[in-house]
Amino acid sequence: MTEFLDTLNSYIWSNALIYLCLAAGVYFSVRSRFVQVRQFKEMIRLMLKGEKSPSGVSSFQALTMSLAGRVGTGNIAGVATAIAFGGPGALFWMWTVAFLGASTSFVECTLGQIYKTRDRITGEYRGGPAYYLSRAMAHTKAAPLFKVYGLIFAAVTVLACGLLLPSVQSNSMASAMNQSWGVSKWVVGVCTVILLAFVIIGGVKRIAAFASIVVPFMAVVYIALAMVIVIANADALPGVLKLIFESAFGLDAGFGAIVGAAVMWGVKRGIYSNEAGQGTGPHAAAAAEVSHPAKQGLVQAFAVYVDTLFICSATGFLILSTGAYRVYEGESATGAVLAEGGALPADVEVGPTFAQVGFDTLWQGAGSSFIAVSLAFFCLTTIIAYYYMAETNLRFILGKAAPVPVPLIRGTVGGNATILLQALILGSVVSGAVSTATEAWTLGDIGVGLMAWLNIIGIIILQQPAYKALRDYEKQKKQGLDPIFDPIPLGIVGAKFWETRDPVTGKERMAVPTPVE
Repeated sequence: MTEFLDTLNSYIWSNALIYLCLAAGVYFSVRSRFVQVRQFKEMIRLMLKGEKSPSGVSSFQALTMSLAGRVGTGNIAGVATAIAFGGPGALFWMWTVAFLGASTSFVECTLGQIYKTRDRITGEYRGGPAYYLSRAMAHTKAAPLFKVYGLIFAAVTVLACGLLLPSVQSNSMASAMNQSWGVSKWVVGVCTVILLAFVIIGGVKRIAAFASIVVPFMAVVYIALAMVIVIANADALPGVLKLIFESAFGLDAGFGAIVGAAVMWGVKRGIYSNEAGQGTGPHAAAAAEVSHPAKQGLVQAFAVYVDTLFICSATGFLILSTGAYRVYEGESATGAVLAEGGALPADVEVGPTFAQVGFDTLWQGAGSSFIAVSLAFFCLTTIIAYYYMAETNLRFILGKAAPVPVPLIRGTVGGNATILLQALILGSVVSGAVSTATEAWTLGDIGVGLMAWLNIIGIIILQQPAYKALRDYEKQKKQGLDPIFDPIPLGIVGAKFWETRDPVTGKERMAVPTPVE
């Protein structure tokens, strides 16, 4: 089975997907006139100012929900893995994919808002790739094809977010706690399941409330303490920067043979971390209450910066400036050691231990505990976000058979399916906690890769409404207005939710029933 999964992963994460991710980012950046640069100030303004309603969360809560999915083990263990198998240059390619991916995130998240809907039972806003894939072309002859495409994406997302991806998070969390405090991995898995069950049963509102408190706090604390370590090793920074850029382009003789691996691991771990193009961000984006879809598209583009340029960079500089790294040949820990910083013990496992050792260089004994606590919060919020996305896509597949989340309607198709999904993700958490890191990461990479293939191809085809929304938003801003979205004059078809909004006030027209599904 391990050999089969490795082979499958190698096909999914071939050079074709790497080139597709980079090319899509370049294309979306050019088409949007580098919206990720032009609208940077607007991203920050919108992040701090937003609306919410009984049906939708605020822009900031939607951002934190999105970050809950983005900020996880990829920001610590993922960066360490990228450096170990791709060299320090992998960090440069993570920056590259983040910068380009911000435009990709804008497109997919704006589409998520345009084609969102109101859940027919809970009243909450829901959306994502499955929704825009099935709706954007609903008025064309290709409608049946895209309906099937949407169902395929939904099924893959349920599989990825419900089974494959949670195991990576729980594995890193359990490994860090076992390394730091000797806690049994089984205990970590069971305790995580108990906490997870309490939050996910509460629905999107409880998920948003939990994420809006935990994610910003832990992100700020982690970045601040990592920067303290980096500043304490400021004399090493010039050498670190030189190492990163020489390794990224094979200018250093020691890394010349693995320059391809630097690109591969930088892009792979970059997408795993910031999720731009993977199709996860649009789920949180669709849950937001905004007057114009472009608003949330801009906020979600900023989330990519927060994840990779801030948190991943903090981890990368922490590891490299303290010498807590080791680079292996052949993209495997069994390969020959090409380079190392000298701070790692001989038998250390590739993963969060790199960051733990880095912290210990300044706060001896405290590093392991801090990384373990950070991973506990980051991974828990990520697993919660995964459940929300898996549930959203399950409800899309079930349609009218989708049940009321609490209490569950047992004995019905929808009720049984929801119970099965909850059991699936809880089981994945426990099995991931006690499995090996290699097995967990292989499953996670397969899940990310499958979603990325389907979503990026989809948004390349469906991108036009996102640009129309952006131009409309910028036009209204120049007129001194608070932009309000009306899809009809823009020629955007299938945005049924927005068609019921008053184009003057942005509020729902009470005389027209709100479309629900």
